[in-house]
Amino acid sequence: MKPIFLHTLRHYDRSTFVKDALSGIIVGIVALPLAIAFGIASGVTPEQGIITAIVAGLIISLFGGSSVQIGGPTGAFIVIIAGIIQQYGFQGLIVATVLAGLLLIMLGLFRLGTIIKYIPYPIVVGFTSGIALTIFTTQIKDLLGLTIAGSVPSDFLSRWVCYAQNMGSIDLWSAVVGLGSVLVIALWPKRSKVPGSLVAILLMTVGVLVLKHYGLAGHVDTIGDRFRINPQLPSPVVPEMSWEVVRSLFAPALTIAVLGAIESLLSATVADGIIGEHHDSNQELIAQGIANLASPIFGGIPATGAIARTMTNINNGGRTPVAGIIHAAVLLLIFLLLMPYAQYIPMACLAGVLVIVAYNMSGWRTFRQLLKNPKSDISVLLITFLLTVIFDLTVAIEVGLMLACLLCMRRMAETTQVSVLTDEIDPNNESDLQVTHEEHLLIPNGCEVYEINGPFFFGIANRFEEVMSRIGKRPQVRIIRMRKVPFVDSTGMHNLENLINMSRSEGIHVILSGVNPKVQEVLLRNDFDKIVGQENIMPHINLALERAREVLGVDS
Repeated sequence: MKPIFLHTLRHYDRSTFVKDALSGIIVGIVALPLAIAFGIASGVTPEQGIITAIVAGLIISLFGGSSVQIGGPTGAFIVIIAGIIQQYGFQGLIVATVLAGLLLIMLGLFRLGTIIKYIPYPIVVGFTSGIALTIFTTQIKDLLGLTIAGSVPSDFLSRWVCYAQNMGSIDLWSAVVGLGSVLVIALWPKRSKVPGSLVAILLMTVGVLVLKHYGLAGHVDTIGDRFRINPQLPSPVVPEMSWEVVRSLFAPALTIAVLGAIESLLSATVADGIIGEHHDSNQELIAQGIANLASPIFGGIPATGAIARTMTNINNGGRTPVAGIIHAAVLLLIFLLLMPYAQYIPMACLAGVLVIVAYNMSGWRTFRQLLKNPKSDISVLLITFLLTVIFDLTVAIEVGLMLACLLCMRRMAETTQVSVLTDEIDPNNESDLQVTHEEHLLIPNGCEVYEINGPFFFGIANRFEEVMSRIGKRPQVRIIRMRKVPFVDSTGMHNLENLINMSRSEGIHVILSGVNPKVQEVLLRNDFDKIVGQENIMPHINLALERAREVLGVDS
């Protein structure tokens, strides 16, 4: 473990601390309304959202691999957390979060941080946009103050049907507070040191208190109407875990881990581009894992790197993990001293904050741009998006990754070509040809040269058979050129062995040409020097043709 925090302390000075302190205070203030909103929207209490921001934010800054990463609860987890709590209860969420923490630590220890970056971009955009739409959908009731008998349906389509059926129960003042909060945040200057979400909460809270004093806004729900505020840090509790519980919660835990890894590394990568540094992705995953181990022990929820808060940190001068530590300290002071006042915040105002969060998450411009890409990318994007919205994120990620892998394999198979030459070889652009004259190399009668251009894997299992069936006649010698084969898998080796054995049974001699060192190493490990004969594995086509003439008994 090499946390960036320890490296920072070696050259830390007063001027850097001043910048980090100012940035940490601002980021702490920005994180307050978001932590409360994310906590409530996830189905837990507002203080649990803040505890997550304190504990996870502190650990991610202490142990992370990025200088400026700010950690805490994020909007991406809202749908996942709410679904887990609904199905398994809060104890199930604790176990799933702990498991996710362990998975993240393992990803970091096994140095798999870079692999996460290879998840196709349409999948990331698809489920991020799907989560954004789902978050927006969950906030309509509080945003408009709808009166709905019983609980709101959990699935997307039924939820909107329920809203449509109860649209006549809109509370005017709640709608004014909710939509007014959206307008305040949207129109508030982006460069202001005071975040628009905090301004909206202060204005709407004071406004509702005044209206309620005069008996005008009695139906506007506040946090205190639904939650009992407890401004005390809970004692750590280690969850009980059994094999049955772990097995049932492994899929949700894997979803939390994958999403947390993607979001944190994406945030760190964006930050790198601005500050001109390079984060340690494996160390960052270890920090995210430790944070998700500690957060539920103190009653918190899953956490990850937060892009918006990280950008706020950078824009306000934060350049080391000290800013993130101060941000956690600011939240702790607010939690201990000012948390009782949170009970007066209107629920409609928090819904407005989350509507803006959902809009910023949606990335609708990127979504629209991706619709101009190849049909395969569009299908991955739309399927992931629709599965996230209609079903859940776990299904969306699983199906999206499977579909992307299948499309990738199809594309790789399409790029691999098998061609055959029976008369001569053009020396132009021949990477494995030792050219001594400009004339074309003649292929002797009775010899065929097969060219494999691309990976030799299971995706092209029948390509040889297709080409040979088109040729019809049987040669005496087959030269298989593998100069453009970057790798060969087990199926490819199996097919190659079958081709050699089939050719031998038909009295056809096989010669391999231009095998690169990596592929040759794999072949030799699988005894291909015995199958085809070491004397029939040639480094380039010149020697392969000479060997063919030798087998055919013709002069050079």
